[in-house]
Amino acid sequence: QLVQSGGGLVQAGGSLRLSCSAPGTTAATFRLSAIGWYRQAPGKQREFVADSSRAGDTNYADFVKGRFIISRDNAKNTFYLQMNNLQFDDTAVYYCNKKFGTWDLWGQGTQVTVSS
Repeated sequence: QLVQSGGGLVQAGGSLRLSCSAPGTTAATFRLSAIGWYRQAPGKQREFVADSSRAGDTNYADFVKGRFIISRDNAKNTFYLQMNNLQFDDTAVYYCNKKFGTWDLWGQGTQVTVSS
């Protein structure tokens, strides 16, 4: 189970931080998990935003490079998506994802709305 928090309404150019906690995951499993963020805008398919391997290697979609940062706090079984310089096109429901072996968990989704 993944539990998301954060999100909301922000003006263009503003910032938000999304959080995703894994309360049912052991600390050891969390450290060995790959983490990621995806989003789905109205009328569009879910798309990749960012991810990070258990080794800490990160990947970003081109449209968020230089604006978004994925990070994790293994001591809290939580990972984050810091979103800066948000634009209207970033409006979407954001989902967190955690992979460990064959386990593929998703958060419940959180709405991010950017007003122009």
